[in-house]
Amino acid sequence: MEEKLSPRRRLYDRGMRGLVWLCAGLTCALLLFLIGYIFYRGVPGITWSLLTSQTSYIQNTVGILPNILDTLYIIAVAMVIVLPLGVGAAIYLTEYASNRRLVSVIEFATETLTGIPSIIFGLVGMMVFIQLMGLKVGMLLFVQRMNLQAGILAGGLTLVVMILPTIVRTTQESLKTVPQSYREGALGLGAGKWHMIRTVVLPGAVDGIVTGCILAVGRIVGESAALLYTAGFGLELVGFVKALHTSSATLTVALYVYATEGGETALAFSIAAILMVLTLLINLSASLVGRKLRKK
Repeated sequence: MEEKLSPRRRLYDRGMRGLVWLCAGLTCALLLFLIGYIFYRGVPGITWSLLTSQTSYIQNTVGILPNILDTLYIIAVAMVIVLPLGVGAAIYLTEYASNRRLVSVIEFATETLTGIPSIIFGLVGMMVFIQLMGLKVGMLLFVQRMNLQAGILAGGLTLVVMILPTIVRTTQESLKTVPQSYREGALGLGAGKWHMIRTVVLPGAVDGIVTGCILAVGRIVGESAALLYTAGFGLELVGFVKALHTSSATLTVALYVYATEGGETALAFSIAAILMVLTLLINLSASLVGRKLRKK
């Protein structure tokens, strides 16, 4: 039989339940207010000319097409580099590493890196990738050497260092959720270690990997402090290869420039609304890819 609760206990439970619902309601209301206010201020300023042109003070036109492309460029550069590194490191730490002390040290290091302010990553990226190394990288597509200064490549490498701990930890925790019996069953049927990981463990952990990708992309899209020192402020429309070693401003950096130096608050709200829509589209695309991978 269920134990009867005293009136005081019932009153306490109702009060705590009401407090939880109140906190949840306030959180949702605050979120809706922020989103609604940004769209209210930003959507009226979004025009076709704004989305398909570049800023030219000579022609007195304002456009953010270069910033949209630079944002997509830096997402591609960072994710192409960080995904193999992050997922590979998580697989090694979870499936291959036998020295538990080393694993705990690496896990502590990744968790510590996650909490470091992004502006510190920007300063370190500027010193290492731009000043110290000079980013003189011999590209495979060119015979000559290219002096890559502040641009998409420097910013992308800095973001790789920033989001690598997120990818590693989310993937590692997702791999740990795969039942050990799945591994033992695959090995018992004669599958090799890598074949077992590739066909049994990774498909079972795809949700965590996709979640890590969404978190990483969200941080890339919303990052500005680190990119101010590494990617630059350039508002010129250039191709992908040239953007690698040319000062290029992402949407967040452009928002900062227009809101602070230009004093164009309305344009900054329009860029903020576009950023929110872009983040939503990227997250939905990642979720769809994750569903397709699970079906396969």
